[in-house]
Amino acid sequence: MTAAAHALADTRILAGRSLKHILRSPDTIITTAITPIALLLLFVFVLGGAIDTGSGGSYIAYMLPGILLITIASGIAYTAYRLFMDKQGGVFERLRSMPIARSSVLWAHVLTSVVANLASVAVVLAVALLLGFRSGAGIGAWLAVAGILALFTLALTWVAVIAGLTAGSVEGASAFSYPLIFLPFISSAFVPTQSMPGPVAWFAEHQPVTAIVDTIRALLARQSVGGDIWVALAWMVGVLVLAWIGAAAVQRRAAR
Repeated sequence: MTAAAHALADTRILAGRSLKHILRSPDTIITTAITPIALLLLFVFVLGGAIDTGSGGSYIAYMLPGILLITIASGIAYTAYRLFMDKQGGVFERLRSMPIARSSVLWAHVLTSVVANLASVAVVLAVALLLGFRSGAGIGAWLAVAGILALFTLALTWVAVIAGLTAGSVEGASAFSYPLIFLPFISSAFVPTQSMPGPVAWFAEHQPVTAIVDTIRALLARQSVGGDIWVALAWMVGVLVLAWIGAAAVQRRAAR
């Protein structure tokens, strides 16, 4: 067996272990979806009527992309928590004593995070459909949206890996996600950036969430994505690469 095949086999086994924990505790997925669903209900039934987006469409269609990103930002905190608990429980030390690929330990948690968070996104999307969300987007557009959400999850999960490996407490392991949850509120997720004060509008227009939200919104509305998709991809790939390098460095330092 080649080194790559060995690493893939180890990752599959360890990811299966993590997914079993998720299946035995589906409340993780439900808990992740509760806050985004509450925000969805709040904005649709309480605040949405007072917000003029200028898009001409329903407000739920306008704000849904931002809610989906908040769902993912909420869910990755569990990845950091699980990594921290494995580290504290001595799981990493036991795995290091076994003939397995070192990278498989982290990748197993990352893949579990992607699966669990996309399941939470599906729950939130189902609620949005019950509340009246409709899209005429074709299969290709939906696949593109799914790919963007998966890449977004992958990038943030590697950030969560760093938090989980370096945290000194359970609270510290999950607290890093709070700014990420707040970031969509200072973007085009809920109101057009043009309605914001000057400095805030500049930040909102140039931060990564706005490009990602605008791309997803355009895909679901069957509109041209323009250059937003390239900006969104550049941000996500950049964060993914830097976080992956940082996580690998932290793992190597912890193994010494």
